Amino acid sequence: MSILSKNIESAGTDDESFRNSVGTMDESGRRKWVYPRKPKGKYTNYRNYVSYALLAVFFVLPFIKINKNPFLLFNIIDRKFFIFGQPFYLQDFFILALGAVTSVIFVMLFTVVFGRIFCGWLCPQTLFMEMVFRKIEFWIEGDRNRQMKLDRQEWDSEKIKKRLMKWSVFALISVVITNFMFMYIIGYEEVFKIILEGPADHSLKFIGMIGFALTFYFVFAWLREQVCTLVCPYGRLQGVLIDKQTINVYYDFKRGENRSKWRNNEDRKASGKGDCIDCHQCVVVCPTGIDIRNGQQLECINCTACIDACDEVMEKVGLPKGLIRYATEAEIESRQQFSYTSRMKATTVILALLIGFMGFLMYDRGSMEAKFIKPAGSTYFIKDGKITNTFIYTLLNKSNEQKMLTIKVIQPGNAAIDFFGSEKIILKGDQILKGNINVSFPEKDIPFSKQKMTFGIFDEKGKMLDSFETVFEGPFKLML
Repeated sequence: MSILSKNIESAGTDDESFRNSVGTMDESGRRKWVYPRKPKGKYTNYRNYVSYALLAVFFVLPFIKINKNPFLLFNIIDRKFFIFGQPFYLQDFFILALGAVTSVIFVMLFTVVFGRIFCGWLCPQTLFMEMVFRKIEFWIEGDRNRQMKLDRQEWDSEKIKKRLMKWSVFALISVVITNFMFMYIIGYEEVFKIILEGPADHSLKFIGMIGFALTFYFVFAWLREQVCTLVCPYGRLQGVLIDKQTINVYYDFKRGENRSKWRNNEDRKASGKGDCIDCHQCVVVCPTGIDIRNGQQLECINCTACIDACDEVMEKVGLPKGLIRYATEAEIESRQQFSYTSRMKATTVILALLIGFMGFLMYDRGSMEAKFIKPAGSTYFIKDGKITNTFIYTLLNKSNEQKMLTIKVIQPGNAAIDFFGSEKIILKGDQILKGNINVSFPEKDIPFSKQKMTFGIFDEKGKMLDSFETVFEGPFKLML
Protein backbone atom coordinates (compact mmCIF):
# COMPACT_ATOMS: atom_id res chain seq x y z
CA MET A 1 0.00 0.00 0.00
CA SER A 2 1.38 3.41 -0.98
CA ILE A 3 2.04 6.28 1.36
CA LEU A 4 -0.93 8.10 -0.18
CA SER A 5 -3.33 5.21 0.39
CA LYS A 6 -2.21 4.86 4.00
CA ASN A 7 -2.60 8.58 4.51
CA ILE A 8 -6.15 8.59 3.14
CA GLU A 9 -7.11 5.42 5.03
CA SER A 10 -5.91 6.87 8.32
CA ALA A 11 -7.84 10.05 7.62
CA GLY A 12 -11.02 8.05 7.38
CA THR A 13 -11.81 8.71 3.71
CA ASP A 14 -11.37 6.94 0.40
CA ASP A 15 -11.76 10.06 -1.73
CA GLU A 16 -8.94 10.14 -4.23
CA SER A 17 -10.76 12.37 -6.71
CA PHE A 18 -7.93 14.91 -6.56
CA ARG A 19 -5.86 12.39 -8.53
CA ASN A 20 -8.14 12.86 -11.53
CA SER A 21 -7.77 16.62 -11.77
CA VAL A 22 -5.25 19.42 -11.58
CA GLY A 23 -5.26 21.55 -8.43
CA THR A 24 -5.55 24.76 -10.45
CA MET A 25 -8.72 23.72 -12.34
CA ASP A 26 -12.28 23.05 -11.23
CA GLU A 27 -14.45 20.16 -12.42
CA SER A 28 -15.57 22.08 -15.51
CA GLY A 29 -11.95 22.69 -16.54
CA ARG A 30 -11.99 26.39 -15.70
CA ARG A 31 -8.92 28.01 -14.20
CA LYS A 32 -8.80 28.31 -10.40
CA TRP A 33 -6.56 31.26 -9.64
CA VAL A 34 -4.03 30.52 -6.90
CA TYR A 35 -3.49 33.15 -4.19
CA PRO A 36 -0.70 31.74 -2.01
CA ARG A 37 0.03 33.31 1.34
CA LYS A 38 3.38 35.02 1.61
CA PRO A 39 5.80 32.40 2.98
CA LYS A 40 8.26 32.99 5.77
CA GLY A 41 10.64 30.82 7.73
CA LYS A 42 14.00 29.07 7.64
CA TYR A 43 13.68 27.41 4.24
CA THR A 44 12.18 30.53 2.68
CA ASN A 45 15.23 32.49 3.84
CA TYR A 46 17.57 29.87 2.38
CA ARG A 47 15.70 29.96 -0.93
CA ASN A 48 15.93 33.75 -0.95
CA TYR A 49 19.72 33.58 -0.56
CA VAL A 50 20.03 30.99 -3.35
CA SER A 51 17.72 33.00 -5.60
CA TYR A 52 19.60 36.26 -5.07
CA ALA A 53 22.86 34.51 -5.92
CA LEU A 54 21.41 32.93 -9.08
CA LEU A 55 19.83 36.22 -10.18
CA ALA A 56 23.17 37.97 -9.67
CA VAL A 57 24.87 35.34 -11.83
CA PHE A 58 22.18 35.70 -14.51
CA PHE A 59 22.57 39.48 -14.75
CA VAL A 60 26.39 39.56 -14.48
CA LEU A 61 27.44 36.57 -16.60
CA PRO A 62 26.84 38.17 -20.05
CA PHE A 63 29.50 40.79 -19.28
CA ILE A 64 32.19 38.29 -18.23
CA LYS A 65 34.79 37.29 -20.82
CA ILE A 66 37.60 34.75 -20.75
CA ASN A 67 40.47 35.28 -23.21
CA LYS A 68 38.31 37.92 -24.90
CA ASN A 69 35.55 35.35 -25.43
CA PRO A 70 32.07 35.50 -23.83
CA PHE A 71 31.71 33.21 -20.84
CA LEU A 72 28.44 31.86 -22.29
CA LEU A 73 27.01 32.55 -25.73
CA PHE A 74 24.54 30.54 -27.84
CA ASN A 75 24.31 32.44 -31.11
CA ILE A 76 22.30 30.02 -33.23
CA ILE A 77 21.82 32.56 -36.02
CA ASP A 78 25.55 33.11 -36.64
CA ARG A 79 26.49 29.62 -35.37
CA LYS A 80 28.72 30.94 -32.62
CA PHE A 81 28.80 29.05 -29.34
CA PHE A 82 30.96 29.74 -26.30
CA ILE A 83 30.87 27.72 -23.09
CA PHE A 84 33.14 28.74 -20.21
CA GLY A 85 34.93 31.02 -22.67
CA GLN A 86 35.75 28.13 -25.03
CA PRO A 87 34.51 28.47 -28.65
CA PHE A 88 32.47 25.59 -30.07
CA TYR A 89 31.82 25.09 -33.76
CA LEU A 90 29.66 22.74 -35.80
CA GLN A 91 32.67 20.42 -35.88
CA ASP A 92 32.40 20.20 -32.08
CA PHE A 93 28.69 19.33 -32.09
CA PHE A 94 29.39 15.85 -30.74
CA ILE A 95 30.85 17.45 -27.59
CA LEU A 96 27.69 19.53 -27.12
CA ALA A 97 25.58 16.42 -27.70
CA LEU A 98 27.58 14.58 -25.05
CA GLY A 99 27.07 17.55 -22.74
CA ALA A 100 23.31 17.33 -23.29
CA VAL A 101 23.34 13.60 -22.45
CA THR A 102 25.41 14.33 -19.34
CA SER A 103 22.93 17.01 -18.27
CA VAL A 104 19.98 14.63 -18.67
CA ILE A 105 21.71 11.96 -16.57
CA PHE A 106 22.65 14.62 -14.00
CA VAL A 107 18.99 15.67 -13.70
CA MET A 108 17.92 12.02 -13.46
CA LEU A 109 20.43 11.38 -10.67
CA PHE A 110 19.25 14.39 -8.72
CA THR A 111 15.63 13.36 -9.20
CA VAL A 112 16.35 9.80 -8.04
CA VAL A 113 18.08 11.08 -4.89
CA PHE A 114 16.55 14.49 -4.14
CA GLY A 115 13.23 14.45 -6.00
CA ARG A 116 12.24 17.83 -7.45
CA ILE A 117 14.70 19.96 -5.52
CA PHE A 118 15.70 21.50 -8.87
CA CYS A 119 12.13 22.72 -9.42
CA GLY A 120 11.84 24.42 -6.06
CA TRP A 121 15.33 25.88 -5.74
CA LEU A 122 17.01 26.25 -9.14
CA CYS A 123 14.42 26.24 -11.95
CA PRO A 124 14.27 29.61 -13.80
CA GLN A 125 10.47 29.42 -13.91
CA THR A 126 10.24 29.12 -10.12
CA LEU A 127 13.07 31.61 -9.62
CA PHE A 128 11.43 34.42 -11.60
CA MET A 129 7.85 33.56 -10.57
CA GLU A 130 8.30 33.24 -6.82
CA MET A 131 11.31 35.47 -6.22
CA VAL A 132 10.59 38.31 -8.65
CA PHE A 133 7.04 38.55 -9.98
CA ARG A 134 5.30 37.15 -6.88
CA LYS A 135 7.21 39.47 -4.56
CA ILE A 136 6.20 42.46 -6.69
CA GLU A 137 2.60 41.25 -6.52
CA PHE A 138 2.79 41.07 -2.73
CA TRP A 139 4.28 44.57 -2.67
CA ILE A 140 1.57 46.13 -4.87
CA GLU A 141 -1.58 44.15 -4.01
CA GLY A 142 -0.77 42.79 -0.55
CA ASP A 143 -0.89 39.27 0.85
CA ARG A 144 -3.34 36.47 0.06
CA ASN A 145 -6.50 37.92 1.63
CA ARG A 146 -6.01 41.37 0.10
CA GLN A 147 -5.41 39.87 -3.33
CA MET A 148 -8.58 37.79 -3.10
CA LYS A 149 -10.57 40.80 -1.96
CA LEU A 150 -9.15 42.94 -4.77
CA ASP A 151 -10.05 40.26 -7.31
CA ARG A 152 -13.68 40.13 -6.11
CA GLN A 153 -14.31 43.86 -5.93
CA GLU A 154 -15.62 46.00 -8.77
CA TRP A 155 -13.30 47.87 -11.11
CA ASP A 156 -13.06 50.97 -8.98
CA SER A 157 -10.17 53.44 -8.86
CA GLU A 158 -8.19 51.31 -6.37
CA LYS A 159 -8.40 48.14 -8.44
CA ILE A 160 -7.60 49.94 -11.71
CA LYS A 161 -4.63 51.71 -10.11
CA LYS A 162 -3.13 48.56 -8.57
CA ARG A 163 -3.70 46.36 -11.60
CA LEU A 164 -2.24 48.90 -14.03
CA MET A 165 0.74 49.39 -11.76
CA LYS A 166 1.31 45.63 -11.46
CA TRP A 167 0.91 44.97 -15.16
CA SER A 168 3.22 47.87 -16.03
CA VAL A 169 5.95 46.66 -13.68
CA PHE A 170 5.53 43.10 -15.00
CA ALA A 171 5.92 44.37 -18.56
CA LEU A 172 9.01 46.41 -17.65
CA ILE A 173 10.65 43.42 -15.95
CA SER A 174 9.79 41.20 -18.94
CA VAL A 175 11.58 43.66 -21.23
CA VAL A 176 14.63 43.78 -18.93
CA ILE A 177 14.82 39.99 -18.70
CA THR A 178 14.44 39.74 -22.48
CA ASN A 179 17.37 42.10 -23.05
CA PHE A 180 19.57 40.00 -20.78
CA MET A 181 18.38 36.76 -22.41
CA PHE A 182 19.38 38.17 -25.79
CA MET A 183 22.82 38.96 -24.38
CA TYR A 184 23.29 35.19 -24.08
CA ILE A 185 22.29 34.82 -27.75
CA ILE A 186 23.87 37.74 -29.63
CA GLY A 187 26.16 39.27 -26.98
CA TYR A 188 25.75 42.37 -24.86
CA GLU A 189 27.52 44.59 -27.42
CA GLU A 190 24.89 43.79 -30.04
CA VAL A 191 22.04 44.35 -27.57
CA PHE A 192 23.40 47.77 -26.63
CA LYS A 193 23.80 48.51 -30.33
CA ILE A 194 20.13 47.68 -30.97
CA ILE A 195 19.08 49.89 -28.05
CA LEU A 196 21.20 52.85 -29.19
CA GLU A 197 20.52 52.64 -32.92
CA GLY A 198 16.83 51.85 -32.58
CA PRO A 199 14.56 49.16 -34.06
CA ALA A 200 14.58 50.59 -37.60
CA ASP A 201 18.15 49.38 -38.24
CA HIS A 202 17.62 46.01 -36.54
CA SER A 203 14.00 45.18 -37.33
CA LEU A 204 14.24 41.36 -37.27
CA LYS A 205 16.14 41.23 -33.98
CA PHE A 206 13.84 43.84 -32.47
CA ILE A 207 10.77 41.80 -33.47
CA GLY A 208 12.38 38.76 -31.87
CA MET A 209 12.98 40.67 -28.65
CA ILE A 210 9.35 41.87 -28.61
CA GLY A 211 8.22 38.27 -29.07
CA PHE A 212 10.42 37.14 -26.17
CA ALA A 213 9.12 39.93 -23.93
CA LEU A 214 5.48 39.13 -24.71
CA THR A 215 6.14 35.46 -23.97
CA PHE A 216 7.75 36.31 -20.63
CA TYR A 217 4.86 38.58 -19.74
CA PHE A 218 2.28 35.95 -20.71
CA VAL A 219 4.03 33.24 -18.68
CA PHE A 220 4.53 35.24 -15.48
CA ALA A 221 1.44 37.43 -15.56
CA TRP A 222 -1.11 34.81 -16.58
CA LEU A 223 0.16 31.25 -17.15
CA ARG A 224 2.22 31.24 -13.94
CA GLU A 225 2.07 27.92 -12.03
CA GLN A 226 0.32 26.27 -15.01
CA VAL A 227 3.79 25.98 -16.58
CA CYS A 228 4.77 23.53 -13.83
CA THR A 229 1.51 21.56 -13.84
CA LEU A 230 0.51 21.50 -17.52
CA VAL A 231 3.51 22.44 -19.69
CA CYS A 232 6.70 21.13 -18.07
CA PRO A 233 7.08 17.33 -18.45
CA TYR A 234 9.41 17.04 -15.47
CA GLY A 235 6.56 16.63 -12.97
CA ARG A 236 5.34 13.56 -14.83
CA LEU A 237 8.86 12.26 -15.33
CA GLN A 238 9.49 12.23 -11.60
CA GLY A 239 6.80 9.56 -11.16
CA VAL A 240 9.02 7.19 -13.12
CA LEU A 241 12.27 8.13 -11.38
CA ILE A 242 11.41 8.40 -7.69
CA ASP A 243 11.12 5.47 -5.32
CA LYS A 244 10.82 4.94 -1.57
CA GLN A 245 14.43 6.08 -1.05
CA THR A 246 13.98 9.41 -2.82
CA ILE A 247 14.11 12.54 -0.68
CA ASN A 248 11.02 14.71 -1.15
CA VAL A 249 8.84 17.09 0.79
CA TYR A 250 6.53 14.69 2.65
CA TYR A 251 3.74 14.96 5.19
CA ASP A 252 4.31 12.53 8.06
CA PHE A 253 0.83 10.97 8.08
CA LYS A 254 1.75 8.47 10.82
CA ARG A 255 2.40 11.32 13.16
CA GLY A 256 -0.23 13.70 11.79
CA GLU A 257 -3.32 11.48 11.53
CA ASN A 258 -5.99 11.43 12.74
CA ARG A 259 -6.08 15.16 12.10
CA SER A 260 -8.39 17.39 14.09
CA LYS A 261 -8.71 21.00 15.21
CA TRP A 262 -6.57 22.27 18.05
CA ARG A 263 -7.94 22.57 21.58
CA ASN A 264 -6.02 24.12 24.45
CA ASN A 265 -4.74 21.83 27.19
CA GLU A 266 -5.81 18.72 25.27
CA ASP A 267 -3.92 15.44 25.43
CA ARG A 268 -4.11 14.62 21.74
CA LYS A 269 -2.20 11.36 22.05
CA ALA A 270 -4.52 10.02 24.72
CA SER A 271 -7.59 10.91 22.64
CA GLY A 272 -6.16 9.22 19.53
CA LYS A 273 -5.55 12.44 17.60
CA GLY A 274 -2.53 13.20 15.47
CA ASP A 275 -0.35 16.28 15.49
CA CYS A 276 -2.02 17.80 12.42
CA ILE A 277 -4.47 20.41 13.69
CA ASP A 278 -6.08 20.79 10.25
CA CYS A 279 -5.24 24.50 10.03
CA HIS A 280 -4.78 24.39 6.24
CA GLN A 281 -1.78 26.70 6.43
CA CYS A 282 0.22 24.26 4.31
CA VAL A 283 -2.50 24.53 1.68
CA VAL A 284 -2.94 28.32 1.55
CA VAL A 285 0.82 28.87 1.28
CA CYS A 286 1.30 26.45 -1.65
CA PRO A 287 2.09 28.26 -4.94
CA THR A 288 0.48 25.45 -6.98
CA GLY A 289 -2.64 25.15 -4.79
CA ILE A 290 -2.32 21.55 -3.60
CA ASP A 291 -2.73 19.84 -0.24
CA ILE A 292 0.58 18.17 0.59
CA ARG A 293 -1.24 15.94 3.08
CA ASN A 294 -2.73 13.98 0.16
CA GLY A 295 0.70 12.60 -0.60
CA GLN A 296 3.19 13.15 -3.40
CA GLN A 297 1.62 14.93 -6.38
CA LEU A 298 2.95 16.08 -9.75
CA GLU A 299 2.02 19.70 -8.90
CA CYS A 300 4.40 19.75 -5.92
CA ILE A 301 7.64 21.55 -6.81
CA ASN A 302 9.34 20.99 -3.44
CA CYS A 303 9.45 24.72 -2.73
CA THR A 304 9.34 24.05 1.08
CA ALA A 305 6.74 26.80 1.71
CA CYS A 306 4.50 24.20 3.40
CA ILE A 307 7.39 23.14 5.67
CA ASP A 308 7.86 26.69 6.96
CA ALA A 309 4.10 27.21 7.38
CA CYS A 310 3.65 23.94 9.29
CA ASP A 311 6.73 24.51 11.50
CA GLU A 312 5.39 27.94 12.43
CA VAL A 313 2.06 26.42 13.53
CA MET A 314 3.72 23.56 15.40
CA GLU A 315 5.87 26.03 17.30
CA LYS A 316 2.83 28.09 18.30
CA VAL A 317 0.88 25.12 19.65
CA GLY A 318 3.91 23.54 21.34
CA LEU A 319 4.24 20.45 19.16
CA PRO A 320 7.49 19.18 17.57
CA LYS A 321 8.45 20.63 14.19
CA GLY A 322 8.92 18.44 11.15
CA LEU A 323 5.36 17.23 10.58
CA ILE A 324 6.04 18.24 6.98
CA ARG A 325 9.72 17.86 6.13
CA TYR A 326 12.31 16.59 3.72
CA ALA A 327 12.13 12.80 4.07
CA THR A 328 11.91 9.56 2.14
CA GLU A 329 8.81 7.38 1.85
CA ALA A 330 10.67 4.55 3.58
CA GLU A 331 11.49 6.85 6.50
CA ILE A 332 7.84 7.88 6.88
CA GLU A 333 6.51 4.33 6.62
CA SER A 334 9.08 2.39 8.66
CA ARG A 335 11.42 5.04 10.11
CA GLN A 336 14.13 3.55 7.88
CA GLN A 337 17.20 5.77 7.52
CA PHE A 338 18.20 7.11 4.11
CA SER A 339 20.71 4.95 2.24
CA TYR A 340 22.57 5.44 -1.01
CA THR A 341 21.09 2.69 -3.20
CA SER A 342 22.81 0.67 -5.92
CA ARG A 343 20.86 2.54 -8.58
CA MET A 344 22.11 5.86 -7.22
CA LYS A 345 25.70 4.58 -7.13
CA ALA A 346 25.54 3.25 -10.68
CA THR A 347 24.09 6.50 -12.00
CA THR A 348 26.75 8.49 -10.14
CA VAL A 349 29.54 6.39 -11.68
CA ILE A 350 28.12 6.86 -15.19
CA LEU A 351 27.79 10.59 -14.60
CA ALA A 352 31.38 10.89 -13.32
CA LEU A 353 32.70 8.97 -16.35
CA LEU A 354 30.75 11.16 -18.77
CA ILE A 355 31.92 14.37 -17.08
CA GLY A 356 35.52 13.13 -17.15
CA PHE A 357 35.30 12.10 -20.80
CA MET A 358 33.66 15.40 -21.72
CA GLY A 359 36.41 17.32 -19.90
CA PHE A 360 39.04 15.33 -21.78
CA LEU A 361 37.39 16.11 -25.12
CA MET A 362 37.24 19.82 -24.32
CA TYR A 363 40.88 19.83 -23.25
CA ASP A 364 42.14 17.68 -26.13
CA ARG A 365 40.24 19.21 -29.05
CA GLY A 366 43.17 21.52 -29.93
CA SER A 367 43.36 25.07 -31.22
CA MET A 368 43.38 24.19 -34.92
CA GLU A 369 41.24 22.02 -37.18
CA ALA A 370 42.07 21.22 -40.79
CA LYS A 371 40.32 19.37 -43.60
CA PHE A 372 41.50 18.51 -47.12
CA ILE A 373 38.79 17.49 -49.60
CA LYS A 374 39.11 16.74 -53.31
CA PRO A 375 36.83 18.93 -55.49
CA ALA A 376 33.73 17.11 -56.73
CA GLY A 377 34.38 15.42 -60.08
CA SER A 378 38.10 16.14 -60.08
CA THR A 379 40.73 13.57 -60.90
CA TYR A 380 44.52 13.33 -61.16
CA PHE A 381 46.63 14.54 -64.06
CA ILE A 382 50.17 13.61 -65.12
CA LYS A 383 52.78 16.12 -66.28
CA ASP A 384 56.55 15.88 -66.54
CA GLY A 385 56.55 12.47 -64.87
CA LYS A 386 54.59 13.63 -61.87
CA ILE A 387 51.06 12.76 -60.72
CA THR A 388 49.12 15.74 -59.37
CA ASN A 389 45.92 15.95 -57.29
CA THR A 390 44.01 19.10 -56.36
CA PHE A 391 42.69 19.59 -52.81
CA ILE A 392 40.46 22.21 -51.19
CA TYR A 393 41.65 22.92 -47.67
CA THR A 394 39.64 24.39 -44.80
CA LEU A 395 41.54 25.72 -41.79
CA LEU A 396 39.77 26.73 -38.58
CA ASN A 397 41.64 28.69 -35.89
CA LYS A 398 39.86 27.99 -32.60
CA SER A 399 42.04 30.36 -30.59
CA ASN A 400 42.01 34.16 -30.30
CA GLU A 401 45.63 34.45 -31.47
CA GLN A 402 46.81 35.02 -35.03
CA LYS A 403 48.79 32.07 -36.38
CA MET A 404 51.29 31.72 -39.25
CA LEU A 405 50.83 28.24 -40.67
CA THR A 406 52.55 25.90 -43.08
CA ILE A 407 51.00 22.90 -44.82
CA LYS A 408 53.20 19.85 -45.28
CA VAL A 409 52.68 16.29 -46.46
CA ILE A 410 53.81 13.97 -43.68
CA GLN A 411 53.26 10.66 -45.46
CA PRO A 412 54.36 9.62 -48.07
CA GLY A 413 57.52 11.59 -48.70
CA ASN A 414 58.79 13.43 -51.78
CA ALA A 415 55.62 15.52 -52.07
CA ALA A 416 55.66 18.85 -53.86
CA ILE A 417 52.94 21.39 -53.00
CA ASP A 418 51.84 24.26 -55.22
CA PHE A 419 50.17 26.85 -52.95
CA PHE A 420 49.08 29.29 -55.69
CA GLY A 421 50.77 31.96 -53.58
CA SER A 422 52.82 32.15 -50.38
CA GLU A 423 53.63 28.98 -48.47
CA LYS A 424 53.02 30.87 -45.22
CA ILE A 425 49.32 31.12 -44.39
CA ILE A 426 48.26 33.81 -41.92
CA LEU A 427 45.11 32.88 -40.01
CA LYS A 428 43.53 35.32 -37.60
CA GLY A 429 41.94 34.28 -34.34
CA ASP A 430 38.52 32.61 -34.66
CA GLN A 431 38.86 32.62 -38.47
CA ILE A 432 37.96 30.03 -41.09
CA LEU A 433 40.07 30.07 -44.26
CA LYS A 434 39.62 28.08 -47.46
CA GLY A 435 41.98 27.65 -50.40
CA ASN A 436 43.30 25.31 -53.10
CA ILE A 437 46.57 23.45 -53.36
CA ASN A 438 48.07 21.02 -55.86
CA VAL A 439 50.04 18.07 -54.50
CA SER A 440 52.43 16.19 -56.82
CA PHE A 441 54.45 12.97 -56.52
CA PRO A 442 56.85 11.24 -58.92
CA GLU A 443 55.03 8.41 -60.68
CA LYS A 444 57.37 5.82 -59.16
CA ASP A 445 56.28 6.86 -55.61
CA ILE A 446 52.59 6.13 -56.28
CA PRO A 447 52.34 2.35 -56.75
CA PHE A 448 48.59 2.20 -56.12
CA SER A 449 45.57 3.89 -57.70
CA LYS A 450 44.57 5.07 -54.25
CA GLN A 451 47.41 5.98 -51.91
CA LYS A 452 46.91 7.01 -48.27
CA MET A 453 48.29 10.47 -47.58
CA THR A 454 48.55 12.57 -44.41
CA PHE A 455 48.66 16.36 -44.26
CA GLY A 456 50.17 18.19 -41.30
CA ILE A 457 49.53 21.78 -40.20
CA PHE A 458 52.54 23.40 -38.52
CA ASP A 459 52.97 26.75 -36.77
CA GLU A 460 55.94 29.06 -37.24
CA LYS A 461 57.85 27.21 -34.50
CA GLY A 462 57.49 23.90 -36.30
CA LYS A 463 54.89 22.46 -33.92
CA MET A 464 52.23 20.33 -35.56
CA LEU A 465 48.79 21.67 -34.64
CA ASP A 466 46.62 19.20 -36.53
CA SER A 467 46.75 16.44 -39.13
CA PHE A 468 44.33 15.07 -41.69
CA GLU A 469 44.39 11.75 -43.50
CA THR A 470 43.03 11.51 -47.06
CA VAL A 471 43.61 9.61 -50.32
CA PHE A 472 45.88 10.52 -53.25
CA GLU A 473 44.67 9.15 -56.58
CA GLY A 474 46.83 7.84 -59.40
CA PRO A 475 46.55 5.66 -62.50
CA PHE A 476 45.60 2.02 -62.15
CA LYS A 477 48.64 -0.22 -62.35
CA LEU A 478 48.46 -3.91 -63.07
CA MET A 479 50.59 -5.79 -60.55
CA LEU A 480 52.47 -8.69 -62.09
